[in-house]
Amino acid sequence: LGAERRARLPPGEMGWPLVGGMWAFLRAFKSGKPDAFIASFVRRFGRTGVYRSFMFSSPTVLVTTAEGRKQVLMDDDAFVTGWPKATVALVGPRSFVAMPHDEHRRIRKLTAAPINGFDALTGYLPFIDSTVTSSLRAWADHGGSVEFLTELRRMTFKIIVQIFLGGADQATTRALERSYTELNYGMRAMAINLPGFAYRGALRARRRLVAVLQGVLDERRAARAKGVSGGGVDMMDRLIEAQDERGRRLDDDEIIDVLVMYLNAGHESSGHITMWATVFLQENPDMFARAKAEQEAIMRSIPSSQQGLTLRDFRKMEYLSQVIDETLRLVNISFVSFRQATRDVFVNGYLIPKGWKVQLWYRSVHMDPHVYPDPTKFDPSRWEGHSPRAGTFL
Repeated sequence: LGAERRARLPPGEMGWPLVGGMWAFLRAFKSGKPDAFIASFVRRFGRTGVYRSFMFSSPTVLVTTAEGRKQVLMDDDAFVTGWPKATVALVGPRSFVAMPHDEHRRIRKLTAAPINGFDALTGYLPFIDSTVTSSLRAWADHGGSVEFLTELRRMTFKIIVQIFLGGADQATTRALERSYTELNYGMRAMAINLPGFAYRGALRARRRLVAVLQGVLDERRAARAKGVSGGGVDMMDRLIEAQDERGRRLDDDEIIDVLVMYLNAGHESSGHITMWATVFLQENPDMFARAKAEQEAIMRSIPSSQQGLTLRDFRKMEYLSQVIDETLRLVNISFVSFRQATRDVFVNGYLIPKGWKVQLWYRSVHMDPHVYPDPTKFDPSRWEGHSPRAGTFL
């Protein structure tokens, strides 16, 4: 960089050769105290809001303030996506984590309606409702204890496979679930592609996932060519049909990588967040009683002619929404995201050199007492009538 540019870098340390700050990072998360990693930078270098380190095989600037994160996320000229190569290899080069901005916008626009559109959600809700209900009954009838997170992950995976792949048979569902479990272990490991390491197993799992999804996709395209309809419309059908204003459709690689990304994000995060929300409500009986009363009031308001929940009922769940937002603030499954500087740029007065990676630490703001008073306390009421300032809740 040269002496002049080096002098303008954020404070910090690059750590050991090759390893950098990864040992400290992994140690903090495995200890159950994830905030200890950034706290060590604050303790040694002060509250500068940006720090330098060597992370995921790259020189990196860690951004920990709302203002800094907002600047990086909003400046599409100075920053592009910068996820680690290992993550891109596992999720897929045609997924959101590796796309240039224009292509990201096109794919996001094409997939928004199939995933979160009113028609899509209306179609998914009855199956979600019935699956959760039947799962709760099965656990209650079990007669003993159940391993809660394991059962939640199975339940959310069953839901997400139904939403994405419709009537996938049990063999396909089991094959996908095994592969996704192995893929997840690799997402949280160092990128060491040697026998016996989790990352190598995750690469193998991705190849299996792609083969299964390609097989289903080939069957769908062959059925369409013959004019055969499979009945209900699922996510894969909607992605096959999606086209932009120029009439361009998604190719097979794009559909598969989008499905790999959403299947992974959908069931893993949903299972963990549901577990934590349950834990927090069990620890706070008054909040549990209020959430339960809201649900019972909604159930009483449903006309006898209506089968199951509707989106209209779902939108009445105001207190439950506050519980979920507070759970997401306190646990924050997606604790960090990655960018890369396309040119020299300054954040908080410090230089981020061209080509350096940038890590945006969401937890640092969510747990900042200057942003959220008493941040370690689970308090859904902090969201009552509160609209978070831009950049403070991600």
